[in-house]
Amino acid sequence: MQLFYNPTLDNSVAQFVFDTVESNHIVKVLRKKEGDSLYITNGKGYLYEARILIAHPKKCKAQITDTQKKHRNMYWFHMAVAPTKNMDRFEWFLEKATEIGVNEITPVICERSERKVVKYERMQKVVQAAMKQSLQTYLPKVNPPVSYDTFLENEPTGLLFIAHCEEGEKSELKRRVAPDTDITILIGPEGDFSRAEIEKAYSKGFKPISLGENRLRTETAALVACTIVSMINSR
Repeated sequence: MQLFYNPTLDNSVAQFVFDTVESNHIVKVLRKKEGDSLYITNGKGYLYEARILIAHPKKCKAQITDTQKKHRNMYWFHMAVAPTKNMDRFEWFLEKATEIGVNEITPVICERSERKVVKYERMQKVVQAAMKQSLQTYLPKVNPPVSYDTFLENEPTGLLFIAHCEEGEKSELKRRVAPDTDITILIGPEGDFSRAEIEKAYSKGFKPISLGENRLRTETAALVACTIVSMINSR
């Protein structure tokens, strides 16, 4: 099964035309013909089965033949992560977090962040591709980059955790995650959060957590956190 993405689809649509890129991929690469079936999601939980009416490489037209609504998880999982200096590593995190099942991602610019600029459109493309590859019907919400202070001022909700490298009492994340409960996790840059940033997070209700004894790269720490939350909620 190969999944396509079309955010404009809803239950009022009976026929639609793929854009030029998708049309070319369907007709030229996959060699689909009139009468063949395709699967499409709108990223809002719906899975559509469609039949190709016109197999044109620039305007492939299809008709919806079946609709299914997939259930979303009972919890909302928000990862706030400082972008890495190497953008390939951050995109790898975006891809894998989407595959595992994160609901929302916010790039957070911290005092020690080595990367201050992130291309929002590129992030969206990476997440869309990962959603399709992993056959999911919910597209994670990707937010534009924000400053650390701005993120905290928006008052995240649910269980609030921050992973940092400074000494002090910390709980293991796997022992603090509660199934079916909203959760937000903060992961800092390669140089870690500053002490002032840590204290500011504490003042907003964030609790310090450990992801294990090993010192992890930013993208690795973020992915470990995603995996733990997913495993706790899949029991």
